[in-house]
Amino acid sequence: MFERNRVITIANQKGGVGKTTTAINLATALAAIGESVLIVDLDPQGNASTGLGIERRDRKISSYDLLMGYNSIAETALATAVPNLHIVPSTMDLLGFEMEISQASDRAFKLRSALNGGDALAYSYILLDCPPSFNLLTMNAMAAAHSVLVPLQCEFFALEGLSQLLETVDQVRRSLNPSLDIQGIVLTMFDARNNLAQQVVNDVRTHLGEKVYHTLIPRNVRVSEAPSYGKPAILYDLKCAGSQAYLQLASEVIQRERRRKAA
Repeated sequence: MFERNRVITIANQKGGVGKTTTAINLATALAAIGESVLIVDLDPQGNASTGLGIERRDRKISSYDLLMGYNSIAETALATAVPNLHIVPSTMDLLGFEMEISQASDRAFKLRSALNGGDALAYSYILLDCPPSFNLLTMNAMAAAHSVLVPLQCEFFALEGLSQLLETVDQVRRSLNPSLDIQGIVLTMFDARNNLAQQVVNDVRTHLGEKVYHTLIPRNVRVSEAPSYGKPAILYDLKCAGSQAYLQLASEVIQRERRRKAA
């Protein structure tokens, strides 16, 4: 993998935790401060593509074609309404990916091969938005990435699901990608009025310390509305609490990357 860009998998096997919302808005925030960013939508539902305003009729070439080696990043990536942000969109073709390559010896490394092309160097950050399960698509994402960013909902069962995900990352590190690490845990859907949410924040910080970002992503109506307009929240309503939180998160991500390079 090239070190001149940074490949980050955004993953959680649990659905409804704000994973795709985080991918879209973190990418938008990074692009807004001048980084060149690519999202690869690996979820057959294609929510990241829809949330960035990519109509289904325009997804003639998709992440399926990228994974299968039929087309390159340059051929599959589409410009979005956000300057500096492109996306390789998803289609339902991805549903057949696992079956088609299940017997291939390199089945876990299809995405890594695709990202090793020279056109990946056009982007300083590549974010991989995974489906809400640990399948061959998520495995490909983790095998291709430098690190994993985990959105974690502030709810009762959060730590239980997180421990399973961390075990999965360890398995991938041992078997497929020795350099994979945890980029960070981002706590989402935080409601300051809810005592349980604050308890979850305290528990996660106690268990994982510096791995947890300082930024808390609040529950926010404007963030929830934005995808129906095909826009990131940051474009839909820059001043809302959710948008401001994602801008802060982007700043934290970049600070961590600078510390990593310095080390």
